[in-house]
Amino acid sequence: MFSKLPNQHKSIPAFLFAILLIVLFAGGSYVQWFPLRGLVSENWAMLSWPARIGDYFWHMTLPLVALVVGSFASLTMLTKNSFLDQINQQYVVTARAKGLSERRVLYGHVFRNAMLIVISGFPGALIGILFTGALLIEIIFSLDGLGLLGYESVINRDYPIVFATTYFYSLLGLVMNLVGDLTYMLVDPRIDFESREV
Repeated sequence: MFSKLPNQHKSIPAFLFAILLIVLFAGGSYVQWFPLRGLVSENWAMLSWPARIGDYFWHMTLPLVALVVGSFASLTMLTKNSFLDQINQQYVVTARAKGLSERRVLYGHVFRNAMLIVISGFPGALIGILFTGALLIEIIFSLDGLGLLGYESVINRDYPIVFATTYFYSLLGLVMNLVGDLTYMLVDPRIDFESREV
């Protein structure tokens, strides 16, 4: 049924993919390459600093993979649609008619305009990942993170913690928007915020 719908994209939710990763790689039914829960090992305090860093990343591998892959489908769909929309524009036909190479057309013209749409949607996608996916991932992997902290503070009516987590996410959203604006200028040098007239 889904194969007949070319515009539909299929993705797996982050928490279901996290359970699949646990079954495959954390001792569920196959191999036990990664730890099942927690941020660090029990003997973390006795390890050297390089070993502590390696242990931390060893524990964070499965949660990070689950978060990234779970939100990968929507971001790739946004990128694909953005590029397809730009390829069908008149300026692309004009550039090809002038004799420009396909590489120059794609990277010199289409890439700049298509990436502006992707960059503008990236901050919202990142905040959505942190708000929606992080809570369930933290519960599944027994992580003490901001998502779980904010949820428990709402349940316990701990309003200072609620305000603090909301403030952090709002600040992160503002920083990501600023990074997006700066990335605009890197991708397309024609964008110059200083030369805009008020």
